[in-house]
Amino acid sequence: MSAPAITEINHYINGAIVRDEGGRRAPVYNPATGEQTGSVALASADRTREAIAAAAEAFPAWQAITPLRRARVMFKFKALLEDNLPRLAEAITREHGKVYSDARGEVIRGLEVVEFACGIPHLLKGGHSIDVGTDVDSWSQQHPVGVCAGITPFNFPAMVPMWMFPIAIACGNTFVLKPSEKDPTLPMMLAELLAEAGLPAGVFNVLNGDREAVDTLLTDDRVAAISFVGSTPIAEHVYSTGAAHGKRAQALGGAKNHMVVMPDADIEGAADALMGAAYGSAGERCMAISVAVPVGEETADRLVAALQSRLAGLRVGNGLDSNEPEMGPLVTHEHRQKVADYVEIGVQEGAALVHDGRAIEVPGHSHGFFLGPCLFDRVTPEMRIYREEIFGPVLSVVRAADFDEAAAIVNGHEFGNGTAIFTRDGDAARTYAQAIEAGMVGINVPIPVPMAFYSFGGWKRSRFGVLHAHGPDAVRFYTRMKTITARWPRGVRSDNQFVMPTMQ
Repeated sequence: MSAPAITEINHYINGAIVRDEGGRRAPVYNPATGEQTGSVALASADRTREAIAAAAEAFPAWQAITPLRRARVMFKFKALLEDNLPRLAEAITREHGKVYSDARGEVIRGLEVVEFACGIPHLLKGGHSIDVGTDVDSWSQQHPVGVCAGITPFNFPAMVPMWMFPIAIACGNTFVLKPSEKDPTLPMMLAELLAEAGLPAGVFNVLNGDREAVDTLLTDDRVAAISFVGSTPIAEHVYSTGAAHGKRAQALGGAKNHMVVMPDADIEGAADALMGAAYGSAGERCMAISVAVPVGEETADRLVAALQSRLAGLRVGNGLDSNEPEMGPLVTHEHRQKVADYVEIGVQEGAALVHDGRAIEVPGHSHGFFLGPCLFDRVTPEMRIYREEIFGPVLSVVRAADFDEAAAIVNGHEFGNGTAIFTRDGDAARTYAQAIEAGMVGINVPIPVPMAFYSFGGWKRSRFGVLHAHGPDAVRFYTRMKTITARWPRGVRSDNQFVMPTMQ
């Protein structure tokens, strides 16, 4: 069998594909087969500045277009996303590895943010007050900030970029997207659809690259705002560097999401929810449940037994197979090895590995980056597998004696992204929702990702910056407010006024 053709993936700048002649490149793989399928350009600092320049040049004309006309571009873009949903989802599965139905769901969740952006004429309406003083009116206006940049992770090549650029562009800004070099095809497809929707050249640019491109975006004075989603160490770097260079910076970092299971919960239902929340997308989700906290020994024993029975039949394979599996491979060989190393660390730390997926074999895919589901019991908060984000199909069970201990375990972790509680007790649910230190809480909902018209973001070291992603906070992030106070005098005043103006 001949090797697959290698697709060359370049940049999209000022409305055209731009190729780096002789520049640095990185391989792109199909995680299910382990074969290299692409080669992606890694932008130099000069190429990055070229993309920024294109966005800066396009900004004056784009911000002058009315919000209604910008919304109409978003409406056309939404329709094109719907028309192209199958091929977009297939592209995600081929480069990321998540199963096809999950990839479709990712595109749809991104599309929902586009739908929100379609309402930008209403979202940009300012407040207006007449007669705040005698013959004095006051009102506010939302203005775009200029060139915006987004740095997005491999695990959601469609959804996370669409958390950012649709709202930024609808608000009148221009945008430079630096997606992950691990699965770069989908963002390039989005650029083509935006152009087809009528977006002018230069308003949206895709710059493929690595740290050299990122650091140039962070330090170039023409970039006014920068958004990031990824690991906490890089989030800290992006936030601090961007802020130090006078930019609006928003950085979403790591997570260790807990699901508390109370004794009165439906254990079978909780186990079903945990299977999808922990092992869906091979655990490569920032909102994946990676820690289960059953309350009471009996609850823990029943939950672990229910999980074990389900793990025995969990189907792992190529996400594009006609008989779709429940879990696909990890994104790269290196990432698979990193997750496998964490499993070994857990064993050495003394946690009980009740289901070990490291030796899984997927027929016909011996070179794929597969790692089966892993389940640890009797994990303690001192263990490294509990403290650190693993970002793979590894679920840890931390047993708690009562509700207060369970809440203390959750609140004691440095991350505060998302959490959930499964219970039939309304008092326990309400107390948990109010007292827990996390940005997103689910009550009998394992992955509490807000809808597009609410905002997404964690607490503590899961988010850096004041504002959250998408929803109303995104409109605030991508605009700056101007407040105008006006008086139209009824006659000509000749006297000088030296006192602090007050409204009478």
